[in-house]
Amino acid sequence: MPRPRAEQISVSDTPYYHVISRCVRRTFLCGEDHKTGRSYEHRRGWIEERIRLLASVFAVDIASYAVMANHYHLVVKLSPNDVDPWSDDDVLERWCCLYKGAPMVQRYLDGQDLCDAERRQVARYAKVYRERLADLSWFMKCLNEPIARQANREDQCTGHFWESRFKSYPLDTEEAVLTCMAYVDLNPIRAAIADNPESSSYTSIKERIEPQFNLAEAIQSQTEQQTLNEFTLPLKPLLGFEGVIRNGDQRGILFSFEDYLELVDSTGRISRDDKRGAIDERALPILERLNLDPDRWCERAIAFEATYADYRKEYRRAA
Repeated sequence: MPRPRAEQISVSDTPYYHVISRCVRRTFLCGEDHKTGRSYEHRRGWIEERIRLLASVFAVDIASYAVMANHYHLVVKLSPNDVDPWSDDDVLERWCCLYKGAPMVQRYLDGQDLCDAERRQVARYAKVYRERLADLSWFMKCLNEPIARQANREDQCTGHFWESRFKSYPLDTEEAVLTCMAYVDLNPIRAAIADNPESSSYTSIKERIEPQFNLAEAIQSQTEQQTLNEFTLPLKPLLGFEGVIRNGDQRGILFSFEDYLELVDSTGRISRDDKRGAIDERALPILERLNLDPDRWCERAIAFEATYADYRKEYRRAA
């Protein structure tokens, strides 16, 4: 019997998780329908925009992502302590970017006079919203539910868009985080829909290499699709590479961005019989420098990709 999500996610054990969500029946609801020839590629843009905007609202950092034709991957870092310095007004404004909020909250944000009892109730609402803004399940709900409604509205139909609740898997070491990030960023190359990381659309690696994400356009797009209320927060960048161990709070990834690019490039050149694509071995390397033993990294990367399906099955069985 599956365990509750609260028992599967423990920030005290690890803040990093690999998250996967798939379309119902695994059909190409975000790609191209090869039977009809109709393209749904624009929906991948919806998901990418939503991921980046929600990361700016929630206490969740995005380490990597890849939006594919019938599923998407995320590597997230949960940062629940980030909500502590937020004032109640900050919390209410963030939450009301996503939902209207209780009528009393709306009156408070409109500047209407409230009695003491009503202000105490608003404070209780803020406490609930504060907990939700640090919760991965609420992050995923706010991501998947509006996308499903948009797609059903466009298709003029009803029913499920996502096949089930999202799957989440803990990444309890820095090596596991890096391996999973590379796995996620290489998804388009392994699927033979991109030749290299620079051309891998709707991925974090492309955003890091060629920053083209336009917050203003994303907000306008989400607002027009009625999935986002007034948004005035600054865009939170992808989780950074710090490259060194710090004495204080370690916010980013213990690796340099340049070395990570080299790792992705080297791993992507490995050909496998059960994968359609790989980076051309004749292509020039992204960087000339590599600070990790390439043989050991390649061994780990191959093992991760080869055994990942079995790992998911075992994890679900244990749950």
